[in-house]
Amino acid sequence: MTAAWSAEELDRIGAAEELDLASVRADETLRPYVTMWVVRAGDDVYVRSAYGPDNPWYRRATASGMGRVRAGGVERDVTFAHAAPDVHGEIDKAYHAKYDRYGPAIVGSVVGAKAVPVTIQLLPR
Repeated sequence: MTAAWSAEELDRIGAAEELDLASVRADETLRPYVTMWVVRAGDDVYVRSAYGPDNPWYRRATASGMGRVRAGGVERDVTFAHAAPDVHGEIDKAYHAKYDRYGPAIVGSVVGAKAVPVTIQLLPR
């Protein structure tokens, strides 16, 4: 069963510049944390692999299905899930609103059609 993010957690994670993500190994220990951008869309939290499906952190996260995240003073165990097909427009808007100041080349790595298959929804557990 999945828990829900509290309003405070959503606000803190949504305002955080970056998120640290660690996937769980087969022996249930955490891998080292990887730092990435994070966005909030509605009451959900998402990350995307800027370097596609072959990015090592992405492969490990999708293979394990579980991990831990830290952002904005929040630390939670999470389940990694595929994002629903109808939320990608909102996720793109959230990335643009939060990170466009870094320029189109950088933000372009995490928005648009190529980012859809490498989007992970973070579900608290």
